[in-house]
Order: sequence, then C-alpha cells, then structure tokens
Amino acid sequence: MRRSAQKLPDYQITQLSDPSASPRLRGEITKYYAALLSRYGPQNWWPAQSRFEVIVGAYLTQNTNWGNVEKAIANLRRARALSLKAMREMPLEKVEALVRPSGFFRQKARRLKAFIAFLDQRYSGSLTRMFAQPTEQLRAELLELDGVGPETADSILLYAGNHPVFVVDAYTRRVLERHGIVSAKAYYEEIRTLIEKTVSSAETEELAIKAPGTDPRHPASRMSRAQRSHLAQHYNELHALIVRVGNHYCRSTAKCAGCPLEIFLQPSSNTTAQGAPESH
Repeated sequence: MRRSAQKLPDYQITQLSDPSASPRLRGEITKYYAALLSRYGPQNWWPAQSRFEVIVGAYLTQNTNWGNVEKAIANLRRARALSLKAMREMPLEKVEALVRPSGFFRQKARRLKAFIAFLDQRYSGSLTRMFAQPTEQLRAELLELDGVGPETADSILLYAGNHPVFVVDAYTRRVLERHGIVSAKAYYEEIRTLIEKTVSSAETEELAIKAPGTDPRHPASRMSRAQRSHLAQHYNELHALIVRVGNHYCRSTAKCAGCPLEIFLQPSSNTTAQGAPESH
C-alpha cells in the first residue's frame, strides 16, 4: 500500500534585502527555472524516508559526490541506524565504519553525534520542536555547530524542515557566473538573497509550466513526496534542477551543446569557470 504524502509544517519566508542584480537579470532566473522544468520535470529531491535521513545526508554529502553518500546511507539503513535513537546509542566507532564510503568518515561521524547532542540539549531530542523555531534563529543555531556551513544549514532547513530558504551550491554559483548573473566574487548570501527575492516576488504564471518534463533523477521517496509550502517547493525544485544540469552539462569544463540553458548563454560568458567539489 502506498504511503500518503507527509505534511510538513509551513513556515513564513524570511524577509530579505534587495539583491544587487538588475530586474532583467533577476528575470532570467525564472526563465532558467521554466526551461529546466520543461526539460526534466520534478526531480524527486531529497531522496530520503525521514527528516533525520535528510539531515544525515546533508552532513555526508560534504566534499564528496552523491554516489558515495548513497553507499553510506545504505550501510546505515542495513544497520538500522537511520533514526535518532539508533544513532544516539551507537558507538562512535561503529558510525564511523558505516559512513566510511562518504569520505572524512571520522569527522562526519563525530559531527552527526554533535548534532544529536545539540538536538537533545536544546530541543529535548525533538526535530518537530527544532523546526518550529523561526528560520533565522534556527539557521544561526545550526551554523554554530561543528562542520555546518551555509549550504548544510540551508539543506537541513529546506529539505528536512520546510523552511523557505534556497540552497546555494557549487553548481548554482557556476551556472549563474557563466551566464553573467553573479560575479566570481559573489558571496553565498548574495546569491541566496538574489534567488529568494526573485522566486518569492515572481508572478504565479512565471513559475507555472503546462507541460513539465518527465525525467526525474531519483525515484519518489517519502520526503520527496512530502507536502511543502508553495515557496519551499519552488526552492526545492529549482535547486534540484540546477544540480541536474550542472551534473550533466555545467561541469568544470562546460558542455553547452544540448544544455537546456544554452539559449540563455551570452557569447562572452566564461564557460570554463571552476567550481567546488560536486556534491550531488
């Protein structure tokens, strides 16, 4: 019997300052979103069965590719360790062994244990209580944890908690830089603000696709089917689609031929821009 979609709590968008990009450039982002949706359709991201599994994946995906994360997640699932209780009680050395395929396994196991300790101390072990906090407050708390940078914090907030924040990764930066929307020196928060302001202020018809593609990267999962706020779902889908096009076309050496965003590329764009290690 198919499980019904999980209903995640709805949170209000954080008010953000205006981005520096021009209205024309901001408008390009919604066009990119439409083009990607038309080509690929919904991507079924994040592929997980629970909020805690999303959080684990957000830690494990640091400095590695998603294939390695899947191996580590499979180990944890076989060991029945993908619950707060199981991982809390499991010896650190055992967690290290299970997450070894993701690389930096000692560091990542220690950080997962630190997250659980934080959750227990601050929120009595309750993810529901944690995610009920205001977005900016919880984001600041997550960023204080060992090994949690903006991308990890925002992944946890958006994909596990339904908080309307956009996740900026190496692919996002690379695509926007090559298309002349952000500079190579743009900070994470500048890019996040730009996309959040663009999507949250877009007219409904700008974000609606009558005939989306049907080429998901992952099978549907309990978390990918979870009901989200309208805005959080758009951030979810846009990020997943950027990862998809980045993984196939906008790599360290660009392969623009056939890319759904090729029509938007300016002749003078830098198509050899480098990015950080690919994470998905």
